[in-house]
Amino acid sequence: MTDSPEQQRRLVAQRLRTAFARLPQWWPLPVSVLIGAASGLSYGLLASPQYEATSYAMAVAEGETDPSAALGYAQSYGRLTTSDATLSYARGAAGEPVRELRSHVRSETSPDSPMIAVTGTSEDRHRAADIANAVIEAVVVSSGHVSKDTGVKLIAFTHAMTPDEPVSPSVPLGTAVGAAAGGLLGGLVLLVRPRGAGWSVSAQVPAPAAGDAVAQDDREPVR
Repeated sequence: MTDSPEQQRRLVAQRLRTAFARLPQWWPLPVSVLIGAASGLSYGLLASPQYEATSYAMAVAEGETDPSAALGYAQSYGRLTTSDATLSYARGAAGEPVRELRSHVRSETSPDSPMIAVTGTSEDRHRAADIANAVIEAVVVSSGHVSKDTGVKLIAFTHAMTPDEPVSPSVPLGTAVGAAAGGLLGGLVLLVRPRGAGWSVSAQVPAPAAGDAVAQDDREPVR
């Protein structure tokens, strides 16, 4: 007699529960590591390569301006590199609209040096260099408009060169990071998962010292 579909589903579910019950308590850990490693490997193989190129500008004090002022203006101009005014001026040379250009540019400044670093990122290595050079040029031009009032101007220090290799994670690195993340998640699962019915925790209580036992025996009840 052939079992009904409902009975077949119950039988399959029962077999799965029996199979999982036979697995060791720590089975989520290796499974999570394998899943994480596979995810990292897939990302390393399928993700588009990303290139980075960096150009630099330096703030220079002019005339009788205090040289220390250049450091403060470098910090200010570094924050203006991703402003709408700067990106609107640079979008023509960069070849991208302002909204997309903002996501492909980042700037860095140093508290000890009046230097500004502008990094462009793109899937095209030539475009990455064009973005960095266009934005740094826009900042230099903007600073020149107010240099007479501030006493500080920016000069282009080095132009971005076309990168030879991408900076996106390699396949071995992506696999290692994925495996580490999977191991972390697997460990968390082991910590929060409910314990089985046979799981018990026994604590050992230290026996009283010999001196304490003798003292208790010598103690007389109070009447």
